[in-house]
Amino acid sequence: MACSGEHATGRAASHRWKVLGVGVAANASFAAAFSGIPATAVWLRHAYAISTGELGVVLGMLGLGIVLSELPWGLLTDRWGDRRVLLLGLASTMAALVAMAAWGAPSRGHVPSPQALAAGFLAIGLLGGSVNGSSGRAVMAWSGPGERGLAMSIRQTAVPSGAAIGALLLPALAAHAGFAWVYGALAAMCLLSAILTILWVREPDVLPHEATATGTIAAVVTARSPLMRAQVWRMVGGIAALCIPQVAVITFASVFLHDFGHAGAAVAGGALASVQLGAAVMRVWSGRWTDRRANRNEYLRACAALTVALFALLAAATAWCAHTVHGAPGMPLFGTIGLLILLVAGGIAASAWHGVAFTELATLAGHGRVGSALAMGNTGAFIAFWLAPSVIPMLLAGTGWPSVWLAAAACGALAWPAFARAPANRLQMDGAIDVVARPAGRKTGKRAVV
Repeated sequence: MACSGEHATGRAASHRWKVLGVGVAANASFAAAFSGIPATAVWLRHAYAISTGELGVVLGMLGLGIVLSELPWGLLTDRWGDRRVLLLGLASTMAALVAMAAWGAPSRGHVPSPQALAAGFLAIGLLGGSVNGSSGRAVMAWSGPGERGLAMSIRQTAVPSGAAIGALLLPALAAHAGFAWVYGALAAMCLLSAILTILWVREPDVLPHEATATGTIAAVVTARSPLMRAQVWRMVGGIAALCIPQVAVITFASVFLHDFGHAGAAVAGGALASVQLGAAVMRVWSGRWTDRRANRNEYLRACAALTVALFALLAAATAWCAHTVHGAPGMPLFGTIGLLILLVAGGIAASAWHGVAFTELATLAGHGRVGSALAMGNTGAFIAFWLAPSVIPMLLAGTGWPSVWLAAAACGALAWPAFARAPANRLQMDGAIDVVARPAGRKTGKRAVV
């Protein structure tokens, strides 16, 4: 019996890497859409014949759809399970993208209205919001306490990695093949992720971290709903605030480098890809590092402080360049390079913390509440994805690019106090995680949280 239990535990430990792979693929598919489509901003503006203000509103619809749908999808995930929600979300998102390729892409005889484009992006956001919480819950369920930070950080690398794929692939498709190919490529990525979900995602019979010498651990949640917990909401607020500098870079870096820095499409695409790949590397490293040192909150506060410093420098450098080249035909090369370095460094700092933050959020909530807690965090994050693209054009029209980057720095400053560690007694009062083991095959009245 012991050998059989060890064999089952070994299979479960092996299968968790497949589940993690599905989580990465699913998140990368959707990230390529919500972060890759903004990388086509210059071509989107031209192909659909819209203004910069209309562009911001249209791109903001992607974030708005996710904001509206994340929490319902998360609650549904805790009720239905990871597999069904993930499959439903990927299939419906693919259908929306196919519809956009068929009827929402500009052609010689038809250019969809800004309202139709906004509705299509809203639908993609509403349906794709299912991916984040459901895949995160699956990864958390298959990971032990000492590896959750690494596992969630690897999953979170899917966001910058998928966005990097989108930044490199989608502008080229938009420029040379048209937006029907942009939407078709994204639909194909969703289809591949759905196939992997069918093959590998399931609820674990015995969680890898629940095996004991005497049996298994009862995984029943006694903590209060995360919707009723102040510490969870404070973490969500910090996530939302620190996402705004990240969104500012993802959404308008190509416009900034094109309009202000006079850089070409290759430079803009390379800068966005560098931000996303750098963030992916930092997320993996930070997940492992904070697992070993148990210092997630301190790391999050450090990321917030570094973001403030880098975006304040970017604002100052932008103001200096605008003053220096006033009336000149173009930006000096050294000025463009300096802005590029600060923009990439700031974007990485504002994107490197996601895996650590969402691991801490899920740990605060407890296993049975992971879907809801991650949905809350993602709702906060995508409030930033909704608001920032709409607000930035107004700041830009009123006071110019320096105010955009200074506002991003201010948002990083708001995130810093939100990541303070709560006192231990406060966590206990708020519904801390507790574990009670029970032998397999026996019933007990004790309840436990993992």
